[in-house]
Amino acid sequence: MAEGEDRSLDEAFQGYSERGARAAMLGLADLDGVLRGKFVSLDKLKSLMRHGGGFCDCVFGWDVADELYEHPPGAAWQGVTGWDTGFPDTAYRLLTSTERRLPDSEAPFFLGEFAGDAGDHPACPRSLLRRVLARAESLGLVAQCGFEYEFFVFKETPDSVRAKGYRGLAPVTPGNFGYSVLRAASQADLFQQLLAHCIDFRMPLEGLHCETGPGVWEAALALADALEAADRAVLFKTFAKSFFAQREMMATFMAKWSMDYPGQSGHFHFSLHHRDTSASPTNAFAGDDIPDSARWALGGLMRHTPELLPMLAPTVNSFTRLVKGAWAPTASTWGVENRTAAFRFIPGSAGRQHIECRVGGADGNPYLVAAAALGAALLGIEQHLEPGAAVQGNAYDAADELPAEFR
Repeated sequence: MAEGEDRSLDEAFQGYSERGARAAMLGLADLDGVLRGKFVSLDKLKSLMRHGGGFCDCVFGWDVADELYEHPPGAAWQGVTGWDTGFPDTAYRLLTSTERRLPDSEAPFFLGEFAGDAGDHPACPRSLLRRVLARAESLGLVAQCGFEYEFFVFKETPDSVRAKGYRGLAPVTPGNFGYSVLRAASQADLFQQLLAHCIDFRMPLEGLHCETGPGVWEAALALADALEAADRAVLFKTFAKSFFAQREMMATFMAKWSMDYPGQSGHFHFSLHHRDTSASPTNAFAGDDIPDSARWALGGLMRHTPELLPMLAPTVNSFTRLVKGAWAPTASTWGVENRTAAFRFIPGSAGRQHIECRVGGADGNPYLVAAAALGAALLGIEQHLEPGAAVQGNAYDAADELPAEFR
């Protein structure tokens, strides 16, 4: 580290001490998009900033319940992580650009990425997205993205839901009342607190409202560059949960927690922009009609989504959401301003024109969702794939093309 960088680092740590911070928190995303991490001392943080660190790679070898995956002999995953590797530490680097202040604390918070001098870790979802974005840059394109999530909020705690056997849970509000001003106004303090919480943690929302279902909310995160947008989405799913937990409530981002209600979506919005060093990037999807780049991107999504579906619908529960008439697509279709299609092209002003991928649920890993959608779109642009005719009216009338179960 150069002398000037050392001085900047010392100044940063002086600031931590002056505000009363005694430790820092680190977070790294696993394959499910769950943040795994730890508190470290400020001395350890300084060492990590200078030299990087190591973290047990078991986080790539287990599920959300910490149950280790079994790999049959010869499986592609062998040698990546598992009993056969001994679960060593894998190198990670601290991402200083992601620094935030931990909510209700003086402690700094940082994201990390599993990548060392030897290159990217093959199972790191953030590294995969970075590689897809490098592919975009090689085509002279940059991505602007935004995530929106539906999630249910319950008047429950982890102990109470277990005691009830996960049945008969009490939602924070009863019955269906989508876009309800009455409910939002009645809970204005809670809504405003969550909005402020998200601003303070640098994951701002551009919208927050009640959706259709008992206790279901929808949050739309503000648009950002692709990697920042995915970082914010990962952080939101964790720190929205901690926000409600501190208030004796519980939020879930399951794709479908009850068969009595529609599932919880995790829609992904994106546009690709021409990188121009002499001016601001221009939207490649803008035009009076749907331009070639947008049409080819839709063609790539249509062609490759069935194969990429495990990245958008990663669990058995994910597929219970993908049923007809439940606000989730069942076929690889596209349409203009059509919410029954898998891919919705949204027209408007040059800055607003973009594609919404409506396939994924709220349970998806944001890094993998973005990598899958952007990767498919880029393949479509590279190969000039045509999407076919836009669906008119009810896309559920189309023949089912998406797999109906996880296997």
